[in-house]
Amino acid sequence: MIGNIDPGWMTLLPAAVTIFLAFLTRQVLLALFMGIVTGGVVFYLQTGQLSDLNIIKQFFLPAIGSETYAYILLIYLWSLGGLIGLWHKTGAAKHFALTVGKKIARGPRTAKLCTWILGIIFHQGGTISTVLAGTTARPINDMHNVSHEEFAYVVDSTASPVATMVPFNAWPIYVAGLIVGTIPLLANEFAAFDMYIKALAFNFYAIFALLFTFLFSIELLPWYGKRLKEARIRARTTGKLDADDAEPLMKVEELDDGQSYYTPSIIDFLLPLGTLLSMAIIPYVLGQFEIIPKTKSNWIGEAFMTALLVGMVTAKIRGMTLKDVLDGFVEGCQGVTIGAIVLGMAVTLGYVTQKIQLAEFLINHVDGLFPLLLLPGTLTLLCLIVAFATGSSWGTFAVVLPVAMPLAYSFNPDPMFLHICLGAVLGGAVAGDQCSPISDTTVLTSMTTGCDLIHHVKTQLPLAMTTVVLAIAATTAVTYSFFG
Repeated sequence: MIGNIDPGWMTLLPAAVTIFLAFLTRQVLLALFMGIVTGGVVFYLQTGQLSDLNIIKQFFLPAIGSETYAYILLIYLWSLGGLIGLWHKTGAAKHFALTVGKKIARGPRTAKLCTWILGIIFHQGGTISTVLAGTTARPINDMHNVSHEEFAYVVDSTASPVATMVPFNAWPIYVAGLIVGTIPLLANEFAAFDMYIKALAFNFYAIFALLFTFLFSIELLPWYGKRLKEARIRARTTGKLDADDAEPLMKVEELDDGQSYYTPSIIDFLLPLGTLLSMAIIPYVLGQFEIIPKTKSNWIGEAFMTALLVGMVTAKIRGMTLKDVLDGFVEGCQGVTIGAIVLGMAVTLGYVTQKIQLAEFLINHVDGLFPLLLLPGTLTLLCLIVAFATGSSWGTFAVVLPVAMPLAYSFNPDPMFLHICLGAVLGGAVAGDQCSPISDTTVLTSMTTGCDLIHHVKTQLPLAMTTVVLAIAATTAVTYSFFG
């Protein structure tokens, strides 16, 4: 009993309202906000305190005012957004892709392989990866008659899957912020970050997605669905990159970048990126070998900020005006503003689920309903549904992770089991996000590759669902091998 009323089924309402409205309206911000409002009502019914209806005081301020969210804003909105805007202004990313593309691409296979490689390089996040890989690799793929459906699949499948597997970006910080304190083993941010790293080996959806996309790129994947096969044949035989009934969301010719007076160089791209990766990777490796304290081995925030400054200084030294340098930074920040708002809503909704004790309710009612071996696969399927409904893997993390970790801990507190379950959540959320027609990554992929949105969804769905099935089978098999 909490307050005046047993929470009971009411604890499910915020998540249920969010998912329902996401399906109904296709507006993720509205769905998240109404989920938070519903959480306020549930919290009031639990406590009987009228002041608990004040969602600003009870939810928004504690969640958005947290150090975790401030860190996310610093990285995602200012540093990453600013760096992307600067690369757009200098034309650095496009120049890099064309330079590399000329050395790699000799036909459709190598053009797609080049896109796959760029997807690995642009590993900073779903939306960022799709925009960078889509805009920079498009000229290469169009030149070699790669259909926009094929191109879009490679871009989308090397966006969020790569971001979850390469931990030198904002993803582990965000996930760590959601799971810290949910179970005794996650008492601080470092413990949460370390669990994320160790869960990567069990993120089977991302692993299979990257493998399948690689095989698809070099045209060695034996099956990839009827629609995608038809798109490939059409492009190779007729030169038509889109189907006759396609309606692209944006004409890709409009995505020109760079300043006419500024000659981009590969150094504009590689120097900031090298700074970012070096500062993020080296301290972490030193911490793993205990050369420096592990608690001081997370330099991701410092890496992003330094990379941005390096990019700005490089552009200025090479001849770009200070005004254009700052304009690029501001435009980049503006470009990810909506993403930052969604993140704030997602973090707040995650805080709501903890406040109304959703985890405790589910643990009490789910524990014992099915065997331990099925929990990781069930979490993958659950996250797939939630992410498909909301169009957001990060929103799914906010809803599911505060529940999934205590639930997994109640089944078995063994750290290995928790790693498997966390990997299952990561994979399921990414899968649902990738397949959802209302996902920002899906929409941005369609826009930047010049592909019709519905055509992109329909052509990638068979491969993505096949990957999900294999991921669930793999996570169940691994769970059985350790705990069967």
